[in-house]
Amino acid sequence: MTDINEEDDNWVSKSQRKRECDDVLVLGERMISMNREELALVTMDDELRRAIYEAQRIKSHSALKRQKHYIAKVMRGLDDETLAGQVERVLHKHDIYNAEFKRMEKWRDSIIENGDRGVNEFIKQYPQADRHHLRQLVRNEAKEKKNNKPPAAYRQIFKYIREVVDQETGNNANEY
Repeated sequence: MTDINEEDDNWVSKSQRKRECDDVLVLGERMISMNREELALVTMDDELRRAIYEAQRIKSHSALKRQKHYIAKVMRGLDDETLAGQVERVLHKHDIYNAEFKRMEKWRDSIIENGDRGVNEFIKQYPQADRHHLRQLVRNEAKEKKNNKPPAAYRQIFKYIREVVDQETGNNANEY
């Protein structure tokens, strides 16, 4: 009797299997649309990489359709969720960068507006930051604003925040 319950738990409808196959096919198409530099950032086996490069070379519609199905077949044996996550990260790298950039701008504005309170909030989030250096930059920014000078310290505050955040996350600022 337990065998029947186990079978029920593992049972997947035909429609669900078709949806899963279609998802793999769509992922393969997205990978075909990526350039070689983007594909280099995705971890995959050599057979899949060769199949994608071959699909990028094919011009015939029917041959490309067959190649897409072959890519989907190769991908069935792989962890498609991990692969999809890597593809998304590569394709949306620009969006991720913009979100990080905006978050760093908010930190800079908060630090300048709130002074020591803003610095303390930043230090709570990023304890490796140099409180004294950051406070000095804020004082320099206030002097520049008061004397109507160019906003050099304003830019330096952002640059320092970026260094601290990149150090914390392990990103390389030159990547962007």
